[in-house]
Amino acid sequence: MTVESTAARTPRRSAGSKAGTTGTKRTRTTAKKDAGTEPQLVQLLTPEGKRVKNAEYDKYVAGITPEELRGLYRDMVLTRRFDAEATSLQRQGELGLWASLLGQEAAQIGSGRATREDDYVFPTYREHGVAWCRGVDPANLLGMFRGVNNGGWDPNSNNFQLYTIVIGSQTLHATGYAMGVAKDGADSAVIAYFGDGASSQGDVAESFTFSAVYNAPVVFFCQNNQWAISEPTEKQSRVPIYQRAQGFGFPGVRVDGNDVLGVLAVTRWALERARRGEGPTLVEAFTYRMGAHTTSDDPTRYRGDEERQAWEAKDPILRLRRYLEASNHADEGFFAELEAESEALGKRVREAVRAMPDPDHFAIFENAYADGHALVDEERAQFAAYQASFADEGGN
Repeated sequence: MTVESTAARTPRRSAGSKAGTTGTKRTRTTAKKDAGTEPQLVQLLTPEGKRVKNAEYDKYVAGITPEELRGLYRDMVLTRRFDAEATSLQRQGELGLWASLLGQEAAQIGSGRATREDDYVFPTYREHGVAWCRGVDPANLLGMFRGVNNGGWDPNSNNFQLYTIVIGSQTLHATGYAMGVAKDGADSAVIAYFGDGASSQGDVAESFTFSAVYNAPVVFFCQNNQWAISEPTEKQSRVPIYQRAQGFGFPGVRVDGNDVLGVLAVTRWALERARRGEGPTLVEAFTYRMGAHTTSDDPTRYRGDEERQAWEAKDPILRLRRYLEASNHADEGFFAELEAESEALGKRVREAVRAMPDPDHFAIFENAYADGHALVDEERAQFAAYQASFADEGGN
């Protein structure tokens, strides 16, 4: 299986540009922005694999070694392979649902590798690459999507909270935890992940308010993948998402979310700022969701092939590979070994999922009310009848 195709970003913005339009064309809708040039965008690595100088952020990746660069590439390839296997498992009926990260590998690996061991991470339900960086076994992520557990890892073992399904609520959890970190006098930081759709939630606005007022050491990391299910970003905000931070009194920055070096540098800067006691930062990783919102979604109903193709041309994995090859930091032997490792990972994950027990389809009804409820009893009976309808005449 080939694992290095897909995803991109819009053309590079000039360093002195002002807020105006996102420059992204839509299939069904075209947003009208205020007059002006495009928003600022931090980029250290172009889609062609060329290194770009940046006076403000170069120092945060100045000491990166060829081995570490290969490590970032390995992280993205293995994360994409795991994600592809999970999608296939869902299609085969082994998982109830899956939220793919395809196209967002650089945003997740770059930010995940920027964290320290004592930092604490609050994810949504798509941060599979960040989980990988924090040492969470990929097979553990799948238990929840199979319905056999509520999260297959101890959050405090990896400082990686359980996945959050309720949109935006984890930003409040992260803010409260960060306020506690500050009161304890620790120099660690907290990072909260959310999407562009969640940025419209009241929980996120409340988190911005509390974190700013209490100077909480938290980084709000928004993966703007352009679509909140079927709703484009321009239907959610009149200004670029990163600029919202100004109204709450803390800095915001937009980074090319398909540039793993840029994401690594910007996130390191934001986390170090938090650890120094300088308060929250909003990082907007400008990226793209290559696949469906989840496996229950059909993106062809609300966006066209030309949009995806435009982003596929600037794949985050291919971008780093081009840089590695041009810099003589990796040879064909490295890529061949990694391809074999990715296939082995897919096989291990597949076997682990198929070894899991089938979920208890009726467990959800047992935990709704402590003393039972007539409506729940009725719904249980209806579901039991539905399940029985699949049995054949022989009762098998």
